[in-house]
Amino acid sequence: MLSGGLGTRLRPLTYSQQKQLIPVANKPILFYAIEDLIEAGVHDIGIIVGPNKNLVIETVRSVEWDANIKFIQQEAPLGIAHAIKISKDFIGDDSFIMYLGDNILKDGVVDQVLDFENSDCECSILLMKVDNPEAFGIALLNDNNEVVKLIEKPKNPLSNLAVIGVYLFRSKVFNAVEEIKPSNRNLLEITDAVQWLIDHGYKVKSTLVTKWWKDTGKPEDILEANRLILDDLDPETSVKVKGKIRGRVSIGKGTKLNENSVIKGPAIIGRDCLIKDSYIGPYTSIGNNCKIINSELEDSVVMDGVKLVNIGNIIDSLIGRDVTMEKNNSLPKGNKFIIGDSSRVRLE
Repeated sequence: MLSGGLGTRLRPLTYSQQKQLIPVANKPILFYAIEDLIEAGVHDIGIIVGPNKNLVIETVRSVEWDANIKFIQQEAPLGIAHAIKISKDFIGDDSFIMYLGDNILKDGVVDQVLDFENSDCECSILLMKVDNPEAFGIALLNDNNEVVKLIEKPKNPLSNLAVIGVYLFRSKVFNAVEEIKPSNRNLLEITDAVQWLIDHGYKVKSTLVTKWWKDTGKPEDILEANRLILDDLDPETSVKVKGKIRGRVSIGKGTKLNENSVIKGPAIIGRDCLIKDSYIGPYTSIGNNCKIINSELEDSVVMDGVKLVNIGNIIDSLIGRDVTMEKNNSLPKGNKFIIGDSSRVRLE
């Protein structure tokens, strides 16, 4: 499982945390992948770590998993095939599944693992039809639906079948990662490794994913994944609240909600929060230990320790840990900012 990389498309959040740890519906993205593997019967998991490795290790170890988990250091983001290369001692001669830790799949990978184990192929990849194939590794199939060609982020795509972040391999892939050369991006590309297997006569099969899949590499992807997860929310609350609850809402222990507040689901609120004189709209996730006072939120992800006071209406937003946003009603009026590198601010 990959949990490295720099996450540059999610700056500035990823200056201080690994992108795979950003929460979707109050759960780190990486945890969805770990749960999928365990559900599929995988109980020996190696996690590739890079920047912010200590935070990844600490977060994963905060949960008692039904798996033996080892962390493997990648000195630099040198490509997915490079991650396989440095994991050879961990994997040995076993067949294995590689799962990119910033991906979320609606139906997990149980069927794909079982199908691969019962096949004679050397590799199996998951594909999905996309509207922007130039942004992905793309697969070309023959009339028998066998993979005959893969191209990484082609300018002129041969198909609209994107290779999503789940691959199943047997041991010949180690020959492939030793033989391929770095791409023009100076990376060992996983598409090149799979193409090497095809070119050397090994059978590569594919499975078409028909339900949703999200690569959470950009802020808008995280918000969309949050919507998709909350659509399946199982309402759960162990506390009595005074405000108005409408629809499917989950509220954590110790959270307080006053009578002038409204929560309209699907929405999830973590532990020990204070919601006062506020409106929490659909498709909103609020982490633990947050204070939302005289404010409105909708279609947003709010991480732990956030304080929002008198800030009006916030929509379609991703707010990092321990952020404080307050509106000053005193004179002279104006906007005051303390903003970190590569931040994005939009005033309306």
